[in-house]
This record gives sequence, C-alpha cells and structure tokens, in this order.
Amino acid sequence: MGLDLRILENKIGYKFKDFHLLKKAMIHSSYANEMHLPKYECNERLEFLGDAVLELVSGEFLFYEHGKMPEGELTKTRASMVCEPALAFCARDLKLGDYLLLGKGEEATGGRKRESITSDAMEALIGAIYIDGGFANAKEFIQRFILKDLENKKLFYDSKTILQEIVQANFKEVISYRLIGEEGPDHDKSFHVAVSIGEKVYGLGTGRTKKAAEQDAAYQSILKLHKMNIK
Repeated sequence: MGLDLRILENKIGYKFKDFHLLKKAMIHSSYANEMHLPKYECNERLEFLGDAVLELVSGEFLFYEHGKMPEGELTKTRASMVCEPALAFCARDLKLGDYLLLGKGEEATGGRKRESITSDAMEALIGAIYIDGGFANAKEFIQRFILKDLENKKLFYDSKTILQEIVQANFKEVISYRLIGEEGPDHDKSFHVAVSIGEKVYGLGTGRTKKAAEQDAAYQSILKLHKMNIK
C-alpha cells in the first residue's frame, strides 16, 4: 500500500475537495485488476486529461518565454520538457512512487521506481487537480513542480548529449561508459556506471537500468565540469 495521501496533499500545497480524485490518480492498472475494479477506476483516464493540460501549460510557457523561437524548436523543446524521464525526475522530487497503489506483482518488481509508472502518475495528478480545482490550480502545480528549475532538469534528462557536446568542445579525448557493478535480484537491480573522459573518471552513477546509470553518471560529470568552469 502507498503512504497516506494527506501527506502528499501537504507536499503539493493543494487540498482536494473530492479526495477520491487524488486516490484515483494513484491507482495503477495492476492494482485495479487485482482488486477487480472497473478499468475506469485506475488512473489512466486522469493521465489522458493531465497530459493535455500539461501540453497546453508548457506550450504557453515556452511561447511567452521564448518570443522568437520558431514553431519547430518550440515543439522539440516542449517534447523534451514533458517526456517520460523529465516527468519521472519531477515525480522523484515529490517521492510520488511512495503513494501509488500497485498490484502485488508490480510492487514486487520495483514498480514504485519505474519511470513509466511514476511519469504517468504525475500526469494523472495534474488531471485530478484540473477536475477538482480548475485550470488555474493545475497550472500553478505545473509551474511549481515541472516548469521550475528547468535548466538543472535539462542537464539531467539530456545529460549524455550535453556531456558529449562539452567534451567535443573542450577535450581531445573521447567519453567512455563502464559498468563497474550491479546488485540486487533480477526484478530490482541497481547498476553502477563510471564515465571517463580519456583515462580519467569524471562521474559515477547509479540506476535501475544501465541506461539510467549512464545518465546519472553523465549528470554527475557535468556538475563536476561546471565546478571547473568547463561548459
């Protein structure tokens, strides 16, 4: 079972008039199936609505923030802002996975930390706030928890590309990623990766997949290079 949803309410700073909407936003389809609930009682319909609200709010934000950016760039930038890794990053800040209602199988295989599940729950939460409190409250939530600190978030979810660009501009050596360890059972593994520029290790990362560990290692490397004033 997930944590007390009243704690989540306090975290997000929004009190639901219809508390059932918040609970519904946290019901994964695996839990609905296990409890023999109708399909519409899981969070997928709220996720559908939240996705549309998020597209509009993020689109409006970019439209005014970047007055001269062409349409193609706006579309590309918005897609990266609201992609699965970006939303999962925001969900981690809220520890949203801790509040989910999951089926036993999904729980046992590490569903609380799975990016596809936590990013969907983030969109479902937006949908729930929109239905309960209208567009203004949903927009405020998105501004607080998704559109805040975008530069740092971009560094994280686009870290491998950004690191590659930094290295190409400042180094003659090439980047290499090396798996240095893994632990845990097959359904709940953690991978540890080191990233090197030439022979020197610049970052260590951990993740539930090799790709996620590489992303984290790249992010740690970027932070280190920035401290050295290499950008």
